[in-house]
Amino acid sequence: MSFSRAAAQKRSSAAKTTALLSCCTVALLLFCSTLSAAEPRKTVYFSAITLYHPIVMYQKYQPLMDYLTKNTPYRFELKLSQDYRDIISFLKNREVQVALLGGVTYLEAKKEFDVTPVIRPLGPDGKPFYRCVFITQNANKEINSLADLKGKSVAFASKLSTSGHLAPLYHLYSKAGISLGDLKKHKNLRYHDSVARGVLRGDFDAGAVIDSVAERFKGKGLKIISISEPLPGLPIVVRADAPHELIDSIKKALLSLDYSNPENRKMMQHWDEEFRYGFAEAKDSDYDQIREMIEYLSKKGVKIH
Repeated sequence: MSFSRAAAQKRSSAAKTTALLSCCTVALLLFCSTLSAAEPRKTVYFSAITLYHPIVMYQKYQPLMDYLTKNTPYRFELKLSQDYRDIISFLKNREVQVALLGGVTYLEAKKEFDVTPVIRPLGPDGKPFYRCVFITQNANKEINSLADLKGKSVAFASKLSTSGHLAPLYHLYSKAGISLGDLKKHKNLRYHDSVARGVLRGDFDAGAVIDSVAERFKGKGLKIISISEPLPGLPIVVRADAPHELIDSIKKALLSLDYSNPENRKMMQHWDEEFRYGFAEAKDSDYDQIREMIEYLSKKGVKIH
């Protein structure tokens, strides 16, 4: 082999080695880039007032967590509470960063630390309100209005529930002139669906629940006897010191939903009834109505907490 031919082969081999090294370098850079992109996102814990049994809560709220995880830079994880008071502690102790509260729990939380309402859900009519509903058995012919509850047994939801305790008491006192002392007996149960089931079993003559629960049980042996005036939608809140990036991403993701959009509607049909119709922005003054109810009942000697 001539010297020139050997040199040429050597140069060719070196070129191949250089090319191979270049390819490896590019592959390594791409691999590292992929690893970097796959790094875990920051987890945001989300809790909610206990409208239902925890198993039902998970089934109804997990789809919203999945949507927020997909449409924000964060990973949302559901942290369920045992009762309404727990969720206030979760927020106060920074165990959760975002929570769905009721009007009463929002005001109670605000007394203890600074919390900000960000979003509230829309109802089926496209407005950010919901209602308290009084229910009894279909077969009960004695109860057809609020006035008929005098001398009867009534189940309420948690004492910190707006639609399951505050609003029912406000309407009994202000609309029907009935006080708690006028009832045969009354009891606060942990969940709204527990109230509905208690009435179905005959443990109570009547009960007060959020409208979505009343609708769900209406075809199962219960009838509606009274519906309250509109109540400001359940606020999704954050601590006041929450990062602006988190607040903005939640707003952007939820306010972009449009129930009239067939694609959105198909997805939202699997969400809890409280979230199914979209969202509107929320502010503190939206809950002045709740403050007025609390003040009215306080003057009647009724404490809400």
